[in-house]
Formats: sequence, structure tokens, C-alpha cells
Amino acid sequence: MIHIVFEQANVEALSKAIELDETLHGEIVEIKDDFAVGPITNIYETEGYQARRDWWKELLEFSPYKEQLDIVDDKMTVHQLIKKLEEPVDEKPEELWIWMGQNQHDVCSYYWLMSQLKPYQSKVHVLYLNNLPFINEKGQIFYPQHLHEIQPKEFLKAKKLARPITLSEFELDPDEWKKICDENKMVRILEGGKKIVNKDADYFDKELLSHVTGEPQKLLKVLGNAQSKMKVKTGDVFLVSRFKEMAEVGMLEISGNWEKGWKELTIKFASNNSEVENN
Repeated sequence: MIHIVFEQANVEALSKAIELDETLHGEIVEIKDDFAVGPITNIYETEGYQARRDWWKELLEFSPYKEQLDIVDDKMTVHQLIKKLEEPVDEKPEELWIWMGQNQHDVCSYYWLMSQLKPYQSKVHVLYLNNLPFINEKGQIFYPQHLHEIQPKEFLKAKKLARPITLSEFELDPDEWKKICDENKMVRILEGGKKIVNKDADYFDKELLSHVTGEPQKLLKVLGNAQSKMKVKTGDVFLVSRFKEMAEVGMLEISGNWEKGWKELTIKFASNNSEVENN
């Protein structure tokens, strides 16, 4: 059995669950890219793949994650998965379990991955924790958006949801993903079920601006405040790129040396941008 997850925190959470149930024993593989943001046109072609890598390279340049671009190779990960699915086995065939939380990161990554696995339909299962109640550490019922929010013992209930991805889904979902890719937007959000809707790059800007003032604040403080309040969440690298974009067009002022990293930067409304500040 091979488990697929889409966030590093999910690897850790699932590992703890496997320790409690040997029937879940298997390799855990993470798809590391976040396909909910950035260019995805022609994503399976060399040109589209390279355009996406170039985009990430620019965004990661002054981030704490600058070196990660070189270790993220999801294309190779899928190649190795397919190789394992094709290997002859003496006992029961290798199964792939795709674990998916109710968020655009997981659902977009699911679409990207499963569209490459149609020849192995009988071996590919999905566990989509969509609108399902779980018990948190305080004994309260909640509806998690991310797998890592679930207690390890609660994962054992979730395993009952595993089901093969149907032939119909292998026909329809890749078509849906292709439409999403062809629209060439920079942000994708989840509206419910597996419905992904494209949005423009400035989708999060209004929410980001609501935490900026006319006085300088540490960029990391503003970023943290914004992320804690967001109902639709996305990664810090993309959000910092939006701050940078707004500074480049004169809406914001960012002071400090980018080459020393985010922690050195302060942010405020541009002095001539009182209209934005008042709004």
C-alpha cells in the first residue's frame, strides 16, 4: 500500500495513525507542489512545467524556502509511483491511497495526480474527507479542512472511506482539470465538493490590505495576522509575492533588505495612498 498526501504536516499525522493500525502500513509519499496557485497551462508539457518552475523560482528567491525548488520534483515522484504500480507482485497488487482534505490545495493536487493514473484505475483509491465530522482533542465535534487537524486515532475511522476512483471519475475529472488549466488564472479556490473555481492573482489582496496600516509593521507580523484570519488559506510564499507586487505598483511601501530575508522587512501603506488606507 502506498499513501499519497499533499502537505508535509499530513505525512506526520498519517505516520502516527499507521503506528496505531498495522493494516494501514505502507509507504507515505508527499506531492509537494501547491497547484492551487500559479501558472498551470500546459502543466504536463515541458514548456508549461518549466514556466511553473520559473515562476516558483522568482517567488522563492528571498524566502526561507529558497533551496526547496531543487528538491521538489513531483514529476519524478509520479514516475516512481507508476513504476511501482507496474511492478509484478506475488501477493495482492500494490494499491495507491490518495488522502484528500477539504481544501483547494489537496483537491487541485488530486486532479493533477489522478489525471496521470487512468491506466491503473483498479489500483487507485481515494479518501476524501469532505464535510465529515471528527472529534478534536477537547472532545468536540469539528469539520477539518486539512488532514493534519485530525487526531491519529480518528484517522482509523477515516480509512473506512477508502474507495476506488471510478472509471467515470477518470473520464470526467481530467476533463474538468484541463478546463481549469486552460483558463490560465493564478489562484484556485474550492467552492464545495470537488468544484474548483479560478480567481485572479489579486484574490487575497483585500484581506491582506486589511492588516496593513500607515505605520510600519514587521512584514511577518502582518502576514501572520492575515493568515490567522483567512477563511480561504494559502501559502506564505504566494502572499508575500502579493505584498511585493502591491509595493511595486505604489500601493505599499516595503522597507529593508530583501536579501536578508523576510524577517528584516517592514510594510505600510504608501504615503500617497491614503485612499486605500481609509478603505
